[in-house]
Amino acid sequence: LFGYRNIFNHSPFLLKEKNKYNVGSCTCTKISRRWNSQLTLAEYLTARGMSSLTVVTDSGERAPLLCISSPELSHSHPRDGEIVSSSLDEIAVSKPTLSDPKQRLVSLDVFRGLTIALMILVDDAGKAFPSINHSPWFGVTLADFVMPFFLFIVGVSASLVFKKVSCKPQATKKVLLRTVKLFILGVVLQGGYFHGRNNLSYGVDIAKIRWMGVLQRISIGYLFASILEIWFANDYPVDSSKAFIRRYFFQALAGILIGLSYLILVYGLYVPDWFFEISSLNMESRSPVSGYGSSTQTVNCGVRGSLEPPCNVVGLIDRLLLGEKHLYQRPVYRRTKECSVNSPDYGPPPSNAPGWCLAPFDPEGILSSLMAAITCLVGLHFGHILVHVQDHLQRVIFWSVFSVFLTLAGYVLELAGVPLSKPLYTLSYMFITAGVSGLLLVVLYYIVDVKCFQKPMILFQWMGMNALILYALAACDLFSGALQGFYWYSPENNLVDITERFIQAAFNSKKWGTLVFVMLEILFWGLVAGFLHAKKVYIKL
Repeated sequence: LFGYRNIFNHSPFLLKEKNKYNVGSCTCTKISRRWNSQLTLAEYLTARGMSSLTVVTDSGERAPLLCISSPELSHSHPRDGEIVSSSLDEIAVSKPTLSDPKQRLVSLDVFRGLTIALMILVDDAGKAFPSINHSPWFGVTLADFVMPFFLFIVGVSASLVFKKVSCKPQATKKVLLRTVKLFILGVVLQGGYFHGRNNLSYGVDIAKIRWMGVLQRISIGYLFASILEIWFANDYPVDSSKAFIRRYFFQALAGILIGLSYLILVYGLYVPDWFFEISSLNMESRSPVSGYGSSTQTVNCGVRGSLEPPCNVVGLIDRLLLGEKHLYQRPVYRRTKECSVNSPDYGPPPSNAPGWCLAPFDPEGILSSLMAAITCLVGLHFGHILVHVQDHLQRVIFWSVFSVFLTLAGYVLELAGVPLSKPLYTLSYMFITAGVSGLLLVVLYYIVDVKCFQKPMILFQWMGMNALILYALAACDLFSGALQGFYWYSPENNLVDITERFIQAAFNSKKWGTLVFVMLEILFWGLVAGFLHAKKVYIKL
């Protein structure tokens, strides 16, 4: 095709956005030399009765090389692999990055798999290393980055999946269906039916089932990001920074409105005194302490703008809308100094422990989940840069600048008096964790997709391609719980516990033995994911 330069060099096509022609990497047939330099290529082909040029690819399939569209049908912005030159003497072909809808962004799979591995690490090794476990209330630890990482990845994925939507109602129907399935799966896994490792019983009282959880929060963020991408992204072509802002203005506005609504409610809504009933499970897990003799505890509040565990608006809304019996019954603030003598780990309460230490609180509540959805919007914005910016270096620069800005904004808010709190999903926490998510994506993208340094990351890539099944089996302890059902004489003599005790004995340390056991567990699940990948098995909803 490029052997006949007069066809291209003497035809003023693509001066305007109306005329676009796909150029692929393939073997071309000859184009007739009969050419009128006063005509554009589109006019010439039309005059010859040709609506398109077809080429045969290396796999033997026919594909359109040059497609002639009417001006009325060509209003979309240039896609990957299209000629985008505006010069008569120069033809520029954009890099074919992600031009194939089935092509995956490897760094995103690695990021997702790394997050799954991190979740297994902090959940199973957090008991041995409380410093990496979730922060009791204020502050950020390694475990507190897991949820924002998931939400950020969901946003990036949504921008790639819905970058071109042919039928918005049909796409919305699929989004709603997947949201419902994710939410129901979350209720099944974390609603109380499965009792986790070291507990061979199962079943849940419907009157006490937990409605919110990790997958439920992800489903809300996914719904938020997908609907915004499908319905609130303008069809303006993106050829400048101003056009980029114009195209996604309403998405940014939606995020700002949600953030403002959160701040107004958290700092403006009045929290009255309230009471709760202490469940038998709470009493059994605690040593007798004065003040806990009554089955009903009253929490004195009567304040506005409090971010402390007993009197915040996030808990108030959950108690009103969900009911205290449907909340998480063992919240992280029981590891605070006021509630645990082993703080920052769980432990018996001190003698002067306040009554609210046994109160239920859901770390994935309604209001905090709406705030968490903004993290999906940040990921959505990063995905937009991936779609519209084709140069690797420019992507890295834009992402880095935006990530650093978010991180610094979070620290400024913390200095201004907005504390970091994962259970409340405060504004400062959202900014810092979203910024770190972006920086981690930059690093992984540069290593994996730019430098193609993929082999050391292959386990995480496999895990990221089957993240849902690994979350259910590993992070929710379905697999380990099933293995513990087979034991020798006593429930403690099962394969899981025997293996962990053996490693602890080998290292002569319960703490470091647990860490090695968890690392082997992550390796095991990486190999399982690799086996599923080799068999082309991918579990999705």
